[in-house]
Amino acid sequence: MKKKYLLFFLLISFIAKSQSFFGEDAVIEKSLSERWELDDEHKNGTFKLTFYKPIYVLPVRWSSDPNELPQSENPDNSFDEAQNYDNIEAKFQLSLKTKLLQSFLFGHGDLWLGYTQLANWQVYNDPVSRPFRELNYEPELIVNFPMKIDIFGVDLRMAGFGFNHQSNGRDLPRSRSWNRFMFHAAFEKDNFQLYLKPWIRIESPETDDNPAISDFIGRMEANLIYNIDKHSFNLIGKSSLDLDEHRGSLELNYFYSVKSNLRLHIQAFTGYGETLIDYNHNQTTLGVGISFIDW
Repeated sequence: MKKKYLLFFLLISFIAKSQSFFGEDAVIEKSLSERWELDDEHKNGTFKLTFYKPIYVLPVRWSSDPNELPQSENPDNSFDEAQNYDNIEAKFQLSLKTKLLQSFLFGHGDLWLGYTQLANWQVYNDPVSRPFRELNYEPELIVNFPMKIDIFGVDLRMAGFGFNHQSNGRDLPRSRSWNRFMFHAAFEKDNFQLYLKPWIRIESPETDDNPAISDFIGRMEANLIYNIDKHSFNLIGKSSLDLDEHRGSLELNYFYSVKSNLRLHIQAFTGYGETLIDYNHNQTTLGVGISFIDW
């Protein structure tokens, strides 16, 4: 246990001294047009890999309440015995996208393929052989339309729809998965970017691993990005849109640019569904590490 807290202390110290250690370097920031190739000067053709969501490694991630007895409304997907999980583990995410078709709908619209993989690793938990507690796989197809519409001084830069599959690829009772038909719109103003993503869950005709997942993880996501100097803030809110029993989550990511693509990363989460196995489990987590974004 002492080793885990020592690592946390070293990471915090590294953050405090990072600027003097690395020196000054340009901060890489990208507009919505650069991220999604909206304007003609930013189009790069098809089948070129670019980042999608942040790519990060959090060697230390603390939980207020580890989900030691995962449950589901479906009894086949509920644990009978509690798992011996530590409240400190490692967490990392890989996320990429590539354009499959460019300007394929009457000269407008792009088709993208995205893939995100999230891992929670009990790397410090030697008594249970350091397992990966949860792996989430999220492929998606996205149809995106470039726009430039001024709405009360804020630019609507793109909108579209897509199909999203998310699962953890596990057998019973760990299996969790769902499919969604998603819509999106993105706005931009100076240093602000805002993504709105409502979705409709596609019900499974067979056995459902997590029948009430929309009531916990939610039915809509809002993603706000703000950049200032060497600092970036990313706030992600999800909501069940249920006025009687509102659930969802908030995740705040803080990035400090150390050297071009390398950023120090602090992540705080509270609510339901940090991972699929935790879709109906409420907890607060805090992670510290590094991210590689905007490359």
